[in-house]
Amino acid sequence: MMDMINVLGIETSCDETAVGVVSDGHVLRSNIIASQIEIHAQYGGIVPELASRQHIRDISATVSSSLKTAGINMEDIDIVSATYGPGLAGSLITGLNTAKALAMSLGVPFIGSNHLEGHLYASWLKESGELPDTEPGFPLACLIASGGHTDLILMENHGNYKLVGRTRDDAAGEAFDKAARVLGLGFPGGPEIQKAAEQMIGENDLELPRAWMKGTLDFSFSGVKTALLHMAQNKGIYPLDQCQFTDDQVRLLVNQMSYAFQEAVVDVMVEKVVSMAEQYHAKGILIGGGVAANSRLRTKVVDRSNIPVLIPPPVLCTDNGAMIAACAYYQYQRGEQYGFELDVNPSLPLG
Repeated sequence: MMDMINVLGIETSCDETAVGVVSDGHVLRSNIIASQIEIHAQYGGIVPELASRQHIRDISATVSSSLKTAGINMEDIDIVSATYGPGLAGSLITGLNTAKALAMSLGVPFIGSNHLEGHLYASWLKESGELPDTEPGFPLACLIASGGHTDLILMENHGNYKLVGRTRDDAAGEAFDKAARVLGLGFPGGPEIQKAAEQMIGENDLELPRAWMKGTLDFSFSGVKTALLHMAQNKGIYPLDQCQFTDDQVRLLVNQMSYAFQEAVVDVMVEKVVSMAEQYHAKGILIGGGVAANSRLRTKVVDRSNIPVLIPPPVLCTDNGAMIAACAYYQYQRGEQYGFELDVNPSLPLG
């Protein structure tokens, strides 16, 4: 193991204080995540100031836990990396400054990584130590779907990206969160919508529209979100505190509407990424980001595609430090250099 290049990756772009250790860009040594879900759930969304404060409280312990789990000492780290964008400025600062301090004290290279690029490299991680099946090869048609982004990226090689489609309004994860609030479900919305949809019994005669945006690879999820709100109002379960139905009747309707909403969002994402793969003659499809943990999306894209599909396990779809460490390794191999003057970039693009 000592002959390998060990990278410590720090991810604090939003509400997860996450630190991972990865060797040679693909061997997953540790992936520790300090979640803030319980803190923000009571507000129905992320409160930036609370997220920033909690990162400061959690970062040191999370770094220590990650090293312990990896079975190495701080002196065994060869590269220190951190997300510098996109994300919440206050959150990004904690991780970035921690990484700079560690790199400076160890006298090792410091790498600033793009959060979106990190999501792509989650598919390279292997606990077994085997080399990733790259597999199908390049180019890859990539869908990054999260609370803040829904982007289609053509990955032509390591470090070579082209943005070919994006949402024109809400991101998929944001739409799930808003839909969950309409239906009286918890936060984050994606897992709650999926859970309710899985509890639906029998046939569902409820249908929501799909925004196909013909002639483009862009997305739009504001329409289906508004359609869900109108459906909930027409069915009499919104607002919930004025509902006259029994708990069982409400639960049945919520499960049906959750299913209809999930199908509408997933169908568009699957069709778009498959169309993109065909249009650009991709050798494989790669999906990353928190929404990629959705079981319906995972199943449908595999069933619909006639080329290999790479999707990380659910724990590596959400924000994590291991994906940043993997990404930084390939940045280092490309000769990318970062000085300690690097600042956060909340709107950092990819492609």
